[in-house]
Amino acid sequence: MGVDPARLGGPIIGVASTWTGTMPCNLNQRELADRVSEGVSAAGGLALGFNTIAVSDNQSQGTPGMRASLISREVIADSIELMVHAHDFDGIVCVVGCDKTVPAALMALARVDKPAVLVYNGPMRAGRWREREVTIQDVWEAVAAEERGLMPREDLDELERFACPGAGTCAGHFTANTMAVAIDCLGIACVGDALVPADEHELKGEAAARAGALGVQLVEQGVTARRFLDRRALLNAMAGIAATGGSTNGVLHLLAIAHEAGVPLTLEELTGVSSRTPVIANLAPSGRWMAEDLHRAGGSRTVIRELVRGGHVDGDAPTVEGRTLADATVDAPQPDGEVVYTLEEPFKPTGALHARDAERHGVRDRSRHRRVRRTRHRRPLFRRDPRADGRARRARGRTRRTACRCARR
Repeated sequence: MGVDPARLGGPIIGVASTWTGTMPCNLNQRELADRVSEGVSAAGGLALGFNTIAVSDNQSQGTPGMRASLISREVIADSIELMVHAHDFDGIVCVVGCDKTVPAALMALARVDKPAVLVYNGPMRAGRWREREVTIQDVWEAVAAEERGLMPREDLDELERFACPGAGTCAGHFTANTMAVAIDCLGIACVGDALVPADEHELKGEAAARAGALGVQLVEQGVTARRFLDRRALLNAMAGIAATGGSTNGVLHLLAIAHEAGVPLTLEELTGVSSRTPVIANLAPSGRWMAEDLHRAGGSRTVIRELVRGGHVDGDAPTVEGRTLADATVDAPQPDGEVVYTLEEPFKPTGALHARDAERHGVRDRSRHRRVRRTRHRRPLFRRDPRADGRARRARGRTRRTACRCARR
């Protein structure tokens, strides 16, 4: 393996990558994992890299493959946990990006409770098609439009070529970037590094090397992952998710992380945080701007600073850098009033998530509602086709019959 035996006396850091060549989300992770290893070596440690799987929610959407998505979270968590136990790493740095890889890594770290840092590989840029910004969401809307005869197939094919222009997680504030904000609020990543776009190679590389060096320092200090996964940290993460109008999947994942960390936490407590937290970021899909725009406007640091100021986030919570959340964000830019708003004049007053039928563990995303009630009739983007509705009903009937046959088997 080419390892100098003299180096074995220092901290041995596992570098877990969720790289896969099956989707753009994680394409830059090999490069970032190499930079993590460089940071580990520079700090006097020995980096040993390994890989795990990742499943694309978007590519499997609407297919039987989607059933693998949530299962993949458990498989990723299990594989990282197994590698840590099998090879007895002193610490671990996880390079993550796609929807299920972030919570999976956090679940694994909660289980093993070793010194750890997360590196988020960053969002992709929004695409441009016919003089407007587009994301994967536009592709899915176009797929439905083409199926109903409302868009030519040639237009759909053209849109697909422009919607995802490079490496990185989906450009909007979907699940992956929601969890990027969450890890900054948890303090288990270098605050502000997560939302640096994936194509900012030098900045992302510096962030990865910094995380590698921090992994060694945490081992030397004896600071383990659960320090950043306690009740206070998880509630801070929920506030960050709510304030940015994040995905309801964030609730699902925070509850799973809390379970693995042995932290008592309920759905009602998380939605309670949401109900009293103003939405202060105007982000797609419920708003206008993309993840790259949030980074330009100060990123999660500006959001956290504003939430600390209003008492929605506990600024005394620690971060892997050794500073508190308040200290780590004290010099963040002020809200610009366009991408990030102040608490006094929020984008939406409250209620990003609302518990509904708690016995069934349901949540409704209020932040996806329009900001202002409109009384004027708005023509729908696509006209309804009664024939298509009839076909859909028949398709649902076939699906139910197939499900019943499978259940009987």
